[in-house]
Amino acid sequence: MSFRLPAAPHPVILDDVLGAQKMLSGVARTTAMEGSRHLSQLVGAPVHLKCENLQRTGSFKLRGAYVRIAGLRPEERAAGVVAASAGNHAQGVALASSLLGVRSTVFMPEGAPLPKVAATREYGAEVRLAGQVIEETLEAAQEYAHATGAVFIHPFDHPDVIAGQGTVGLEILEQCPEVRTIVVGVGGGGLVAGIAAAVKAVRPDVRVVGVQAEGAAAYPPSLAAGHPVSVRAPATMADGIRVGRPGDLPFALVDDLVDEIRTVTEDELSSALLLCLERAKLVVEPAGAAPVAALLSDPRGFPGPVVAVLSGGNVDPLLMQRLLRHGMAAAGRYLSLRLRLTDRPGALAAMLGSLTVLDANVLDVSHVRTDPRLGLAEAEVELQLETKGPDHCAELAAALRTAGYTVTVMG
Repeated sequence: MSFRLPAAPHPVILDDVLGAQKMLSGVARTTAMEGSRHLSQLVGAPVHLKCENLQRTGSFKLRGAYVRIAGLRPEERAAGVVAASAGNHAQGVALASSLLGVRSTVFMPEGAPLPKVAATREYGAEVRLAGQVIEETLEAAQEYAHATGAVFIHPFDHPDVIAGQGTVGLEILEQCPEVRTIVVGVGGGGLVAGIAAAVKAVRPDVRVVGVQAEGAAAYPPSLAAGHPVSVRAPATMADGIRVGRPGDLPFALVDDLVDEIRTVTEDELSSALLLCLERAKLVVEPAGAAPVAALLSDPRGFPGPVVAVLSGGNVDPLLMQRLLRHGMAAAGRYLSLRLRLTDRPGALAAMLGSLTVLDANVLDVSHVRTDPRLGLAEAEVELQLETKGPDHCAELAAALRTAGYTVTVMG
């Protein structure tokens, strides 16, 4: 028989979140709650999207940053603040500081997307580029804090930050009082910890489920070990939740209050992002799409009504282009084929004409005649096709083979 020691007092309680909510009145938006008919049909219960991608600065990060900076003593404000971030936290700190009249310096990786760098500067921060990876950027920011006396604003490991993020949970209870499951993307854990602290104090029956990217999932091994552990070289397209180690304070709350942590693949993230864009008409970054990815991967695993928190919408346009292509491929909407045909006039046109009849959109054609693998009268064609889904892909390949072509479906 095993005994569990009494839980230590929580670093953040409901009163903290209620205080943060008052502080954020007139500063942070009460973001919209949108129903999703498509996801509701999949899940078999109402699914609502909490649109923090429509928050000021494009993510929930403003909430925690503002509460943290607003709580500084006058002498701390006079010294200024410093942060390290690849995007969302940077913009949240920059705007919060400007609203409060505090000087801010934000360190960003040298390869940070230009739109995020520009937005951070426009919100009023001095931006310094340092380091190739976020760990190097974080070190540079902390060195600056030691050298200048500026207050370092951690993105998730501080009670004020967690309390600020927890105001999302209060809004969910107000907007969807019948909610039974809340699904939240998880990096360091500040958002899910704050939501759990607020929601469980009022509605302990509501399930709170965290979602991590498979390649950056530090919480499952940490929860198994009973303390935060690091994941080496976390890798995921979802940079907003690409965190190698849980925060100490969020971990304590997650361990006690969050019902489950799930993981999702890169294909599931990109498919979720595509669904948000096509079906919900919402621009969401990969980290913000993580809860939707979890719903897609196991639709019947979430008691409804369900609220999925879309935590942010700051995505670089070039990355968005790649992600959409990846999402369409993962959804079976792209088909890459290699096939051989007789090298004679009109052969390529005839083959392309048969694809038109099958209602496939040809995106790219590569025509090879001189490869030594080919016979004297043969040519090879590589095709990139836009299709209607997996069944249409199979139909196209089968029809081309029936027409006499040697067809290889590429990965």
